[in-house]
This record gives sequence, structure tokens and C-alpha cells, in this order.
Amino acid sequence: MAQIKARELVALDDALHALAEVDPRKSRIVEMRFFGGLTVKETAEVVKVSSDTVMQDWKLARAWLLTELSSRA
Repeated sequence: MAQIKARELVALDDALHALAEVDPRKSRIVEMRFFGGLTVKETAEVVKVSSDTVMQDWKLARAWLLTELSSRA
């Protein structure tokens, strides 16, 4: 079971690196929200964009990552 989770984490890391090549800000937002636990407002302050922009990027990045991870499965 632990191997499956490790494999999934590696796949997510690979997908995040691929996203960073396409859109670094979206990748950074995912890292801050998912791994860092920052709120939308906190993330917006760090990235220096509006909360609406963070939410839009968050939604698009999640969709992009889901597509990327699905294609790797």
C-alpha cells in the first residue's frame, strides 16, 4: 500500500514540474494551497494577485493536473 502512495506522490511531483514549465504561477499556487495549507487570501498575498485570480488558477491547475495524471495512468 505504501508503494502505491509513493508512486502517486512521484507522479504528482512530475505533473507539478510539467505544469511549472507551462505556467509557473499555477504550479506555485498548487504547492502553496495543497502542500503549504495556505488559504486563498494568504496565497493571493504571497503571489501578489487577487483572491479571484488565485481561485481561477487553482481550478484550472487542478483540472490540468487531473488530465496530466490520468494520461500517465
